Amino acid sequence: MDTYSPQSFAPATFSDWQKQVRRELKDERADEGLRWLTPDGFTMEPYYTADALTTLPLTAIQGAQRTQPGWLNAPERVVKDGGEASTGLRQLLDSGADSLVLSLPDAVDPVSVSRIISGIKLSETPVFFRTGKPDELVKMLLNVAPYQWRGGLLSDPIAAYVYTGKAADTLQTTYAEATRLSGGSPRFRTICASSHVFHNAGATASQELAFLLGNLSDQYDALTDAGLSITELLDRTILSVSVGTGYFLEIAKLRALRVLWFRLAGCYDLKSVPAPYIHAQTSTFYDAKATPNTNLLRSTTEAMAAVIGGADVLTVHPFDAVLTTPSAFSERIARNVSVLLKAESYLDKVADPSAGSYYIETLTNELTESAWTLFLELEKQGGLLAGLSSGWVGEQIERSWQAKVDAVRQGRVLVGVTKFRFDEPSAGQDAVVPAAQTGLLPDRRLAAEFE
Repeated sequence: MDTYSPQSFAPATFSDWQKQVRRELKDERADEGLRWLTPDGFTMEPYYTADALTTLPLTAIQGAQRTQPGWLNAPERVVKDGGEASTGLRQLLDSGADSLVLSLPDAVDPVSVSRIISGIKLSETPVFFRTGKPDELVKMLLNVAPYQWRGGLLSDPIAAYVYTGKAADTLQTTYAEATRLSGGSPRFRTICASSHVFHNAGATASQELAFLLGNLSDQYDALTDAGLSITELLDRTILSVSVGTGYFLEIAKLRALRVLWFRLAGCYDLKSVPAPYIHAQTSTFYDAKATPNTNLLRSTTEAMAAVIGGADVLTVHPFDAVLTTPSAFSERIARNVSVLLKAESYLDKVADPSAGSYYIETLTNELTESAWTLFLELEKQGGLLAGLSSGWVGEQIERSWQAKVDAVRQGRVLVGVTKFRFDEPSAGQDAVVPAAQTGLLPDRRLAAEFE
């Protein structure tokens, strides 16, 4: 039997591949038709070799990635009644969840908070809260859980302003106060910058990253003016992003976000910068009400991209979340997606699975530079809040949204919507009613244009 080794094969360069393609297809320009233009405006090659890595800042890219594998499986639950929630939340933790994301009503009181976290020790189980009154929530937690907490606030005041149109005047008051009050719990993060409002309006990956950086920069400006140090803010920040269906693009997006975090933090001339802490959630922008079971395919792909890209916390939305109030079955399936990626795919055993991939490393660098260029342009507009007020941000995203819609009209497949579509189920009396569009950016679903 012959023995083969890597030395048995002659090395092949990109030029060798290019010549072979032209020879096989009998066309001196055959390879040009295999390239494609991304929505972010840069051209990707159909084939990459190790030579592609020689021109990349690999030390910066790979040095920004996670060094420890694993992530928190954090299902989201909208809390309406504290007593009923407590039992259900403990069941989630007994059934595969490592953490929780809780959306609380603004009118929540100390008694309700005590009931909600009954049986959950925040020093051991990270809990992330969405609330419009972060300072009041922290005061309640100090009374009912007088020890160090893990988790944090997934409330983004600038995103709330974008969504509702109400002025974001709480940064220097409520969020600064929440950060000070929770100072005894350094692992409880109180500063959240998110990309969801941009993602759901139709932004490209570069726009999501750039506008998230603008969000973060504006928040840091306000909070340092309120007397907080930049070191304290970096330690207490959580970045929250939506992950869409573009598998490799989304892996690169999260990896690029880590590079951009260090680049932005480097502008503050600090001796050391903590690693970013990223919460990722599966996208609702790409979900369909027609044939909703196909959303299972989307959420699984999105979840896998999120953890390969380096998410620290992962929220998988139930496949019927855009159709109705999720059922116990759909919540269990969503929770088990994360469990499957750990227990059967072993993705929690490797810190940065895509490191060294010629294509993904190139895509990471392209997104990083594209987003940074757009962020600097945004800063020239006066920052994110100024860009939103002038309409500049909205104009950028509107063009991207129209490009996505046009792509579907020209043949791009939306599984279960424009192809492989079956009878639509009735939404029933429990159907989700879309919120009125009153904010600065619309909250959209791509499939809605074709359902």
